[in-house]
Amino acid sequence: MLREIVLDTETTGTEARNGDRLIEIGAVELLNHIPTGRTFHRYCNPQRAVSEGAFNVHGLSDAFLSDKPVFAEIVGELQAFLADGRLVIHNAPFDVGFLNMEYARLGANAPPPIQLDDVVDTLPMARRKHPGAANNLDALCNRYGIDTSRRTKHGALLDAQILAEVYVELLGGKQTSLGLLDAQAGPQVQAVVQAVPAAPRPYRSRLTDEERARHDSFRASLGPAPIWADYIGADDPA
Repeated sequence: MLREIVLDTETTGTEARNGDRLIEIGAVELLNHIPTGRTFHRYCNPQRAVSEGAFNVHGLSDAFLSDKPVFAEIVGELQAFLADGRLVIHNAPFDVGFLNMEYARLGANAPPPIQLDDVVDTLPMARRKHPGAANNLDALCNRYGIDTSRRTKHGALLDAQILAEVYVELLGGKQTSLGLLDAQAGPQVQAVVQAVPAAPRPYRSRLTDEERARHDSFRASLGPAPIWADYIGADDPA
């Protein structure tokens, strides 16, 4: 069972090394590339002002964030959700840089830093698949026909949900995942499995009663044991 966590963040600005901070984290759980319905979503008080440029992107104001918990108060929940999942991020160095910066601020109790080699970065995936084309999230959604009408502003959870759809398309589409499920999947995933018939549907004859009677009469005229009787059941149509 492959467990992945599609993750996105929003920040006070673009420079983690220059003091910008995380203000929102959104994540979506996938099992074998299928969303389970489990998500993680938290806002954080960055204890500094949101830049004008960042506010224009996500619309999260200083006033809105002022009563939210600081990162240290939600990191335990975040780690519990991430657990052993493989991270999937679009432009991973940006989000990983901010997460590792927040971890470093925790001192001795910090989780180990995230290694980029352990993260699936969908940006280089998209560039390999669509060389020379625009490969930001909006462009990929347009290319794959993914609905973004809800996305008037960037939001970490909504962007993670959209990225999960993009990721599946980059892998080749939803059909590539259906054969990989097993009994360990959660109830939401099991619902997908149960929607697929476990066996072929039984054959339904289109013969009328009169046609079947004439057919049976013809079969009887061929003798007591025609050779093909060994290969079909007595009730099967010839």
